[in-house]
Amino acid sequence: MKIFLIGLMGSGKSYWANKAGKALGIPAFDLDKEIEKAEGKTIAEIFAEKGENYFRLKENEILKSFADKKDFILATGGGAPCFHDNMEWMNVNGITIWIDEPLAVIAARLQEEKSHRPLIANVADENLENFFYEMREKRKPFYSKAKYHLNSGHLTEKHFIEILSLHE
Repeated sequence: MKIFLIGLMGSGKSYWANKAGKALGIPAFDLDKEIEKAEGKTIAEIFAEKGENYFRLKENEILKSFADKKDFILATGGGAPCFHDNMEWMNVNGITIWIDEPLAVIAARLQEEKSHRPLIANVADENLENFFYEMREKRKPFYSKAKYHLNSGHLTEKHFIEILSLHE
């Protein structure tokens, strides 16, 4: 079973990948961490040194390297579904789940992490929620292609297990 979690940065994709992976007994991965491992640099350093275009190409390459893996759950980066043919590829190769947290929750969660997040590093705290609203609207055409859409707030491991039991 190949599971891809998509959604805005800060929506809890990595958290839920780890929780659901343990509950399902399958390995969990974080696409950004896999990119950092491959490059030997943080995402912020990659953006600063090589630019977003390079990052998106590397993201596509690492994502598609999961074609050879059997059972896993992968937390993708927030923009991953929006570039190249990533969303279509994930839908063909596995189960896609859009984790859709309330924007106020995401803004509050990421205020302390801005220096590690190149896309929001220069956004004023009071503008974060509006920034995420605009980003969500731009990405919605891609995110809405996910097979499942979980409006968060009260997600549990049970939600993932129920969805995935449909695919056993």
